[in-house]
Amino acid sequence: MSRPHRLACRAVILHENRLLLVNAWPGGHSDLWCAPGGGAETGASLPDNLAREVHEETGLTVAVGPPCLVNEYHEPRSGFHQVEIFFRCTIEDGTLSDAWRDPEGVVHTRRFVTRDEMAGLRFKPDSLPEVAWGTGPGYDPLELLAR
Repeated sequence: MSRPHRLACRAVILHENRLLLVNAWPGGHSDLWCAPGGGAETGASLPDNLAREVHEETGLTVAVGPPCLVNEYHEPRSGFHQVEIFFRCTIEDGTLSDAWRDPEGVVHTRRFVTRDEMAGLRFKPDSLPEVAWGTGPGYDPLELLAR
């Protein structure tokens, strides 16, 4: 079954040498962490989409910088295929708060983690630590979707 590719954008936010991660599985159905972000809406630029998504999921206002990673996921059984573009971002305003609620109800937990702490977490994409604490852009070829 062939479906159109879904385009998404995600934020690589390092603050005090810690990376911002979110758990975007409603009801805590998975222990998988990822960078904040989401699907791109037609008619808005990728940076504008990303700033909106980061604010919805975290309450933070960010400045969107240059792209640093292109990642692809697919689920062969359903035909789902997502292309994600990651951008380096910096916090302009706000702090994380347990009281913040994602208006779409998707992200329920958000936290900053050190590179060492990432070793004990399940996250996607696999190259996220290298990209976050590295210097150059990256490309992850097609990965199977993890749940």
